[in-house]
Amino acid sequence: MINKINEIRAELEAASAANAAEVEALRIKYLSKKGAINALMADFRNVPAEQKREIGQALNELKAFATDRINALRDAAEGEGDSSLLDLTRTAAPVRLGTRHPLSLVREQIIDIFRRLGFTIAEGPEVEDDWHVFESLNFAADHPARDMQDTFFIGRRPDVLLRTHTSSVQTRVMTSQKPPIRIICPGRVYRNEAISARAHCFFHQVEALYVDKNVTFADLRQTLLYFAREMFGPQTEIRLRPSYFPFTEPSAEMDISCDLCGGKGCSFCKGTGWVEILGCGMVDPAVLEACGIDSKEYSGFALGMGIERITNLKYRVKDLRLFSENDTRFLEEFTAAH
Repeated sequence: MINKINEIRAELEAASAANAAEVEALRIKYLSKKGAINALMADFRNVPAEQKREIGQALNELKAFATDRINALRDAAEGEGDSSLLDLTRTAAPVRLGTRHPLSLVREQIIDIFRRLGFTIAEGPEVEDDWHVFESLNFAADHPARDMQDTFFIGRRPDVLLRTHTSSVQTRVMTSQKPPIRIICPGRVYRNEAISARAHCFFHQVEALYVDKNVTFADLRQTLLYFAREMFGPQTEIRLRPSYFPFTEPSAEMDISCDLCGGKGCSFCKGTGWVEILGCGMVDPAVLEACGIDSKEYSGFALGMGIERITNLKYRVKDLRLFSENDTRFLEEFTAAH
């Protein structure tokens, strides 16, 4: 039997296989239930007792060698198969990967800044009802402020519409949670406007809301200053101008110092040294009461900005339509940004 073991070992050492089928044939010949090695195992019972130790060890070594040898032949055959699929004319340059959309880059940066101030993300539906979009935010049915936002209504029902701002998320949170509330609401909004380089029928907003005891306008101003300097640089200054929004009182528009001219005046800032970026104000007590929050105990501030507007300022994109046309030449310009 020792001679037979040595003979099979020599056959395996000399064996070769060009493909997986030939490897499988070798496995069947030597390692299957009816293979040569299992046949020797079956004859092992006829070995004299004094030889069992020596032959048993030799059989085990043969089986291990056969397994390793066939696995090695299989790996070699698979490697040959893979190399035949390689395109040796292909360039060594890496495969080009896609880039993140500039609006996504700016959106995540805004969210990250407010997260550092303790704000959490809140989201809501894009198809909304009149109460959450208008009535709860101090827009009476005949309020002239409704004319400020051209609305897409759904079907024939006057109370179902595409949200015109993400303030509807704020009212949903205020009616379902008790203060303190500190949220940021990013999302897409819709308005019935003619599409041009400066306007679109859909765009993206980020709004923030903070409601708690003893919240003041000073808290709002410091939050805005922190945001502006984190987004546009530590040299950025802000100014607040009185404005009007139905859901805040007092209300303000916020400008930042033009980073192109350093506030001296240029064509970008129209010679003023300032660029408008967002609206803000203290939450109107009527809005708090409409959402079930005691305005005598709690106060709050809200602010909102268009992501496209911030992206325009940050990357000098002059045409809003570029954000939604999926022109890869435009998107490739932001490869280094992410």
